Amino acid sequence: MKITVVGAGAVGATTADNIIRRELAEEVVLLDIKEGVSEGKSLDMYQTAALLGFNTKPIGSTNDYEKTKGSDVVVITSGLPRKPGMTREELIGINAGIVKGVTENLLKYSPKAIVIVVSNPMDTMTYLALKESGIPKKRLIGMGGALDSARFKTYLAMAMDVSPLDIHGMVIGGHGDTTMIPLTRLATYNGIPVSRFLSADQLEKVAADTMVGGATLTKLIGTSAWYAPGAATMMLVESIVRNQKRIVPCSVYLNGEYGQKDICMGVPVVLGRNGWEKIINLRLSDAEKAAFEKSAEAVRSMNAALNLA
Repeated sequence: MKITVVGAGAVGATTADNIIRRELAEEVVLLDIKEGVSEGKSLDMYQTAALLGFNTKPIGSTNDYEKTKGSDVVVITSGLPRKPGMTREELIGINAGIVKGVTENLLKYSPKAIVIVVSNPMDTMTYLALKESGIPKKRLIGMGGALDSARFKTYLAMAMDVSPLDIHGMVIGGHGDTTMIPLTRLATYNGIPVSRFLSADQLEKVAADTMVGGATLTKLIGTSAWYAPGAATMMLVESIVRNQKRIVPCSVYLNGEYGQKDICMGVPVVLGRNGWEKIINLRLSDAEKAAFEKSAEAVRSMNAALNLA
C-alpha cells in the first residue's frame, strides 16, 4: 500500500504523520513545491519510528511526482491557507489552478488512485477535481464533513461535559461557515438523543459554534487549523485502506440524491476499499431539507466562479 499527501504545510504534514503512526501504508510520500520542506519533514517523521514503533517509510519529494507513482490513495492539501477575515470563497481563484495541476500530475502516475480533496473551498475544489480529471465519481472524496462532524461532536461533548467518544452526530451540506448543517435533531449520547440533556437554546449555540468552528480557530491562531483536519483526513484514509465501511459525511458528487444534481456536497457515505460505496439517504425534516437547498445554492454560486466549460 502506498499513500501520497500533496502539500507539506501544517495540514499536509499532520495528515502524513497521522497516517504513518497508524501504519496505513508501507510508504507515505509527502510532496511540496518548496525545496527541502517535504524532505525535511519526512526525515523528521522517520526519526520517530524507533521511538513510536512504526514501520511505515516516509518519503519527501520536492515537486517530483514520479515518486508518487503507484499510489493507492492520494490526498490534496495544497493551496493557500485561509487567513483571518478571509472566506473560503475568496480562495477559489488561487486554489483552483493549484488543485487542477496537482490532480493532473497525481493521476498521471497513479491513474487508479482514490483522491481525497482537503483544499478550500473544499466542495468547489472537489467538484473541480472531478470534472477536470474524469475519474469515476466514487474515487473522488472531499474531506470537509468529517472535520465539521468532529467539531460538532466536540462542542456537544463540551456542552454536556461528557466524553466525545460517546457522542454521535454529523454535519451535512457545504463545508462553509454559512452552508454547513449540524444535525442536532439526530445527534445522540451513546444512543440517547442529546435533546434529553441539552435545551433548545443550548443546541442552537452548539450548532452556531460548529458552523464557525474553522473561523474561530483561524482568528485564534492566525491561520487555518491543522490537528483536527489532519486527523479527519487520516480517518477517511483508514476507512478506505482497511475497508472499514464507516459511515462518514463527505463531499461527493450528487446525481439526484438529496434532490441535487451536478454538485459535490457533504452527505453521509459508506467508505471502503474502492472509495465511497453508497450514499446514505437520511430522512430530513422540512427545515433540514430547506437548509440543504440553501446550502446547495451557495455551493453552486462558488462553483460558478470556476468557469468550467
